[in-house]
Amino acid sequence: MKNYLSQKWTLVATAMVTLAMTGCSVVPEASADLTRYYLLTNTQGDSQSAVKSSDGLRLGLKRVEVSRYLDKGSLVVLRGANELVYNDYARWAEPINEGVGRIVRARLLDEAKVSRVFVDSFPFDQTRDYDISINVTHCEGAINGGAGQVRFAAVVEITTTGEDAKVVSRTEFIAPQQSWNGRDYSELTQLLSESVALLCNDLVASLADQ
Repeated sequence: MKNYLSQKWTLVATAMVTLAMTGCSVVPEASADLTRYYLLTNTQGDSQSAVKSSDGLRLGLKRVEVSRYLDKGSLVVLRGANELVYNDYARWAEPINEGVGRIVRARLLDEAKVSRVFVDSFPFDQTRDYDISINVTHCEGAINGGAGQVRFAAVVEITTTGEDAKVVSRTEFIAPQQSWNGRDYSELTQLLSESVALLCNDLVASLADQ
């Protein structure tokens, strides 16, 4: 009887050790990363082919600001009047402010009347004719009653520089309404990029008036 119990416990111990070793050696399969990353693009191209004049405008582009609800890393969709949806699987490849600033700078450099575009922090030894500040207030998709749309808006200020700096232009840009299917985030990003291009055109027109 004693030998029988000893053999029994030996078998149980062996089974437990085998199970533990097997469990330790099993590595769960890595799940596929479903996250997609999106980038605002310059829909007018980065040609920068304009012939530059030595006496062209020298501009300072301040750091673009965005509304806090947009600065979460995820693309935002407004449902109804006040529900914000952040999709963890649809994320910006770069902060919105950097994407907008990159496109605006490229667009300005494409203008023949613009010779230089400095970005924050501005060099102390370089004079500037105007500084430009942009505050993005909307940059999202919207779904209301099943219909999808795109919302993009920003406040743009152009100021002189120096100790007596003053605001020479302040405009609230609201992009024309565009339809969105409410599901395709690539389409949403493309439509938002087109809205940024229209913002650039509006900014260039404002500079031409100065």
